Amino acid sequence: MVVVVREKGRITSEATPQPPLTVLSFFFPSYSRKSQPRIDNPVTSHKAEDNSHTEGKNERKGRGKSRMKITTKKFLVVVFFILSVVTLVRLLKITNGTPSSFSAPSMLWTRSNTSASSEIPDSLKRQDITSSAANLTDKEFQLMTSIISTRVPCNLLVFGLATQYLLLSLLNTGGTTIFLDDNPEKLGPIRTNYTGTRVYKVEHHTASRAAYKLLKHARTYPGCAPDQAGPLRLSSCKLALTQLPNEVYTLKWDVILVDGPSGDRSDAPGRMPAIYTAAMIARAGNSTDVLVHDIDRIIEKWFTWEFLCEENLISSKGKLWHLRIRGNSSSPRFCSSTKVQIV
Repeated sequence: MVVVVREKGRITSEATPQPPLTVLSFFFPSYSRKSQPRIDNPVTSHKAEDNSHTEGKNERKGRGKSRMKITTKKFLVVVFFILSVVTLVRLLKITNGTPSSFSAPSMLWTRSNTSASSEIPDSLKRQDITSSAANLTDKEFQLMTSIISTRVPCNLLVFGLATQYLLLSLLNTGGTTIFLDDNPEKLGPIRTNYTGTRVYKVEHHTASRAAYKLLKHARTYPGCAPDQAGPLRLSSCKLALTQLPNEVYTLKWDVILVDGPSGDRSDAPGRMPAIYTAAMIARAGNSTDVLVHDIDRIIEKWFTWEFLCEENLISSKGKLWHLRIRGNSSSPRFCSSTKVQIV
């Protein structure tokens, strides 16, 4: 601001100090110096304090965020650990509770005779039996054991011998189990191991390739008919097994299993006599369950139809047929239906 002073005919001007420009003076030019309040705090100090205050807040916020991140991470780790433990416990329960594919026979073994499990010879445990009797599938074995379990203790006759069949003798605790087999290598270790179980060596001289001729012989020769054969041990039919142990002919059999001899080649011993003999023995009893394995082979199917009869078929599983023969029949024929046509 310039002040003009008139002094004795001389005009002088002095520059008076202008008050600092403030926000109010900028917007309100009429705002005088007198009304302007005195502000002693410098702007610079306010800015420094504001900056320091802001930095402190930011620092505290950063620490809070980092603490929150650490807490969240720990929480997620704990949750993941708990879920992992729960999943592992459930998996172990499922694993321990799930039966294996062969659990049913093992259960029958334990229930029937817990002390006999250690008597199974190691040689038979390791042996892969493929000649005299083929290994059964789980479903076939379950069908077999379910049939036998409904009749135990019973008289069980088995043509053939396999490791799995040792469990049948354990299942039939209190009954009589007899194995008839032509392989002497499997007889020694189990001949006297189980009470009520006996294994006999039998000779099979009839080859599988003779099946057709033997079937024609049985149809035409009167001595093979069920009402004219007489005592099986004295039978003149070429299909009759007459050299078996005496108790095979004298006992009344509840269950008969035919899974031997091998019959897997044309020159190998066939099962034709075993099936015919099983049919004759079954007719001499009251009611006999007969099981025939490898029914997918033509000889087994032919002779089962001819002498055990499809009309007696109760159930089947895989290559195993279950037939029930009513005993004490005076019929001159094995089956009431039409005979199998051979072409």
